[in-house]
Amino acid sequence: MGQRANVEERVSSSTRFWQSLFGNFAFKPLEVALPPPDPLRCETPVLRHAEIATVYSGQRVAGDFYEFRRVGPSRMLFVLLDMAGLRADTREILTAVQKTFRTLAHELFCTEDFNESDAMIKLCHAMNHTIMRGGLRSCPAFLGCYNEDLGTVCYANAGHTPALLRDHAGITLLAATGLPLGLFSHTTQSAAICHLVPGSALVVVSRGLVEVDRIEEDSQVTEFGLDGVQRSLQDTNVLGAHDRCLSVLRAAREFTPATVTQNDLTALALVRNASHGVA
Repeated sequence: MGQRANVEERVSSSTRFWQSLFGNFAFKPLEVALPPPDPLRCETPVLRHAEIATVYSGQRVAGDFYEFRRVGPSRMLFVLLDMAGLRADTREILTAVQKTFRTLAHELFCTEDFNESDAMIKLCHAMNHTIMRGGLRSCPAFLGCYNEDLGTVCYANAGHTPALLRDHAGITLLAATGLPLGLFSHTTQSAAICHLVPGSALVVVSRGLVEVDRIEEDSQVTEFGLDGVQRSLQDTNVLGAHDRCLSVLRAAREFTPATVTQNDLTALALVRNASHGVA
């Protein structure tokens, strides 16, 4: 017993010695500070007989921004912005635009009797004014309202990269219907409507993805471009919205050997009846 007591006393003395040097630091649980939640982040909605997804590649460095908002039992509103400037400089403006989008989405699209095209144009004008309160800043935007019952999309393309609609007839470009937001206080906008037949896919990509380039053997610079996006859409084995986005981003990454960090690469896809495929 005496020998055991001496051992325990030596262990206790050793513990007190190290505690006198380092305090109780070694005995406290490690506390890890988590980063604050990103207010610009939004969850992907669930649609009836359709899928919608957005995927970006790499770390956010520029002004790409996307948002979804359900505006009725059968309508989903979505937007993809491509604001000029670095993320640190555009974050405050994007937060204000997000608030405008969320607030007016319900005011304009949730009434009993409303015109989709008129509501879309009014939303564009309101977002334009919000951006301009932060100064002149080019902000191409693609806004769409998907009707789950009809399979239609009422959209406004404010100077954005053309969206691509792929169905059994081929690929159709949804070109700009107006000028980019953030440049003119009284810019004219218009809206259009397209129909997604079962199995069709609507894909919208950021300007940064289209402008991915590489240097050829003859020293000429070639961009990935909309042609590269179209080639990736030809893959009939890709059916889901998320996989559509990944397919486009993967094709852009494989196009250039360099690591792209100077701009955001973002893809948004809306696929109707994804499980049925495309004829």
